[in-house]
Amino acid sequence: MAHHTLHMPCTEADIRKLRVGDTVTLQDTLFGIRDATQIHMFDRGRRTRFDLNGHAVIHTAPNVRKVEPTGTNQAGYEAVCIGTTTSDRMERFTRPLMEREGVRIIIGKGGLRDDSARAFQELGGCYLAVIGGAAALETTWITAIEDVDLDDLNPESLWRFAIRDFGPLIVGMDAHGGSLYRDVQSSVEARRAAVLAKLGA
Repeated sequence: MAHHTLHMPCTEADIRKLRVGDTVTLQDTLFGIRDATQIHMFDRGRRTRFDLNGHAVIHTAPNVRKVEPTGTNQAGYEAVCIGTTTSDRMERFTRPLMEREGVRIIIGKGGLRDDSARAFQELGGCYLAVIGGAAALETTWITAIEDVDLDDLNPESLWRFAIRDFGPLIVGMDAHGGSLYRDVQSSVEARRAAVLAKLGA
C-alpha cells in the first residue's frame, strides 16, 4: 500500500497508479455533486459551465450560509458543514460522469456497484472512500467555496470548492477492477458459510 498526493485536475495515468487499499490526498479543486444535480444533468439535459475533465467529485449537499461575496467565498456562500453522503443511489451516474464530463475520481461513503467498477476499469477512474461521521473534519479541508452552478437546485447545486490536504482518503475501488466492497462481501459470505457448515446447517 502506498500514499499518493494528487493535484487536480489529474490524468488517467495518475489514476491507474492507484490500487485498492492505497491512500490519497487531494489538492487544489473539488466539485460537490448529489442526486438532483445529476438527475438534471443526465436525465433532463442540463449542462454545466464548469470543466470537470480530470477532476474529482464528492457526493454531498453541503450545509452553507449565504454571505456577501468575498475573496475566500467568491460565490457568496460560506461553508458550515460539508459532509459526504451515501453513494449507492447514484450508481447509474458514474459512467455518464466519466464519459461526458471527464470525471476521474468519485468520493463518497459506502462504495458503488459492479457497473461503476467496470466504468472505472474501462475509462480510468476510481472511488475514494470517506469514513462516515467525518463531516466536521472534511469541512476543515475546504478552504473556500469558489463558485456554484445549477444553483436553483440548492443545496444540491454543483459546487466548486478550493481544497488543501483533502485526505487521506482510502482507494475503495480502483482502475484495475479492484473493490474493497466486493472483497469484504466475499469474506463475509465465506465466513458465514463456514459457520453454517460448522453448525451443520
